[in-house]
Amino acid sequence: MNSWTMQPANDLELAESARWTSLNRESGLVSTLLHGATWGMIKSYLGLYHRLRIEGIENIPEKPPFVLVSNHTSHLDALVLGAVMPGQLRDRVFPIAAGDVFFCSAWRSAFAAKLLNALPMWRKRCGAHALQELRRRLLDEPCAYILFPEGCRSRNGRTQPFKNGIGMLVASADVPVVPCHIDGAFESLPPGRWAPVPRSITLRIGAPLRFDSVENDRLGWEQIAGTLRSAIEQIGEANTECQVRI
Repeated sequence: MNSWTMQPANDLELAESARWTSLNRESGLVSTLLHGATWGMIKSYLGLYHRLRIEGIENIPEKPPFVLVSNHTSHLDALVLGAVMPGQLRDRVFPIAAGDVFFCSAWRSAFAAKLLNALPMWRKRCGAHALQELRRRLLDEPCAYILFPEGCRSRNGRTQPFKNGIGMLVASADVPVVPCHIDGAFESLPPGRWAPVPRSITLRIGAPLRFDSVENDRLGWEQIAGTLRSAIEQIGEANTECQVRI
């Protein structure tokens, strides 16, 4: 018989406010209940107010690790991608959010962490150590991330160049990366607007890509960033008839 050992949570010693911004944050019972309730309301909102339609939902892996990446034109994007996640994965799916926007105050940190299960990425002081910590958790836990490789929202609705961070996260790792394209979020809530308008949103989910054979160096990172950007643009240009409405 195998002996049982108790493994304490990685964030056990942290104060509550420090847990909100920790890359090692784990969910307790209260957080799990809040995640379920919050995402249930978000799904209802997107379905009713934005008539969200989904193509290719079968391309989402059944279990972690995996990474969802998409074009980024609106604060609604993370909500759209998070809303399609199966309920049993909710505590293991982490939207990667801009720390200087969503974790810049106590109440915003609490909202992002406790309700959305987001992890912060500090754009102006993001070092390789933070990406390595995210990579370690992705592979060892395992878990899943929602990530926008452009690094910030597009101001004109067009896809911007991708940062190399996505390459640093998945190069040489056996992790499926799922390219997605979101239409309509820019018209619903573009940068500079505070209240969304009722425009239709469509999420197209492409087939997973793997980069386990790509070298984990700068050339490899650039290759991955370029490949994913091209895949997302092609998904946006394609028209398919298979749609699922949530």
